[in-house]
Amino acid sequence: MPAPVTSPPPPGPAPADGSATAIGSVPADGPAPATGSAPEHGAAPVGTGTPTPAPAPAPAEGQPARSPWPRFAVLVAILGAAAGSLLLWSPTALLDGGLSHGMPWYWRGPLFAAVYAVGTVAFFPRPALNAAAGLLLGLQEGLLLAVLGTTLGAAAAFGLARWLGQDALRRLLRGRVLVALDRRFTDQGFRSVLLLRLFPGLPFQAANYGAAVSGVRFGSFIGATALGVVPVTAVYVAAAATAREPGSTGFLLSVGALGLLGLATLAQVGRAAARRRRTVTD
Repeated sequence: MPAPVTSPPPPGPAPADGSATAIGSVPADGPAPATGSAPEHGAAPVGTGTPTPAPAPAPAEGQPARSPWPRFAVLVAILGAAAGSLLLWSPTALLDGGLSHGMPWYWRGPLFAAVYAVGTVAFFPRPALNAAAGLLLGLQEGLLLAVLGTTLGAAAAFGLARWLGQDALRRLLRGRVLVALDRRFTDQGFRSVLLLRLFPGLPFQAANYGAAVSGVRFGSFIGATALGVVPVTAVYVAAAATAREPGSTGFLLSVGALGLLGLATLAQVGRAAARRRRTVTD
């Protein structure tokens, strides 16, 4: 027996605006979004021209925030071991014994730069390393390798402090002075590091770790260090290279420059002390 023929349901009433879409029908591209729904992250709210920044991702439930103090403890252990190792070896003694006797010439430069860099990380005085460079290598080669070793040592110290200690040390920043210094290093990194290298009043290692805690970029730090240490390093290397001729013009000029550096250091320390007293009284 054939199935009964059924007629299709009558179409709904036409909309008032004359369009062909029936009331209650679904558009071809999907249902319309509900009115008042929240915009997606990063989408511009209605009536504004700037996008809303996406919120920071919350830590996963059940996973506590990672503490920076274990890494900081590793940094302190590394620096303490490096400084304590100077009781067992001396960079200047190693350079004097290893580079001047029985060492092939092509190993002399890389070994000197490496020993200089390790000595810098281990808080060994840079004037002694610069003097060793002048005595062993002369003015030109000694200056080149001393600047190279200084830059490598500063890069190693900066990398260690930035990777292991920045998160912990930034939590210890207190006071307007430290906040202002951090802002200056972040906004004017190259210029700030360059000024620190040109003035010998601040310890070299302190500048390395202080810059690593701030927001200065690695490239700006390295470039300013390599450029800023040249004048002071040249004075020490030249003084040591010409020490065998105390009456030479080079030696006298080097000694005079060392005296000027000493006066500049004292003036810088006095100015910093006066500024600190004004800050305390205010």
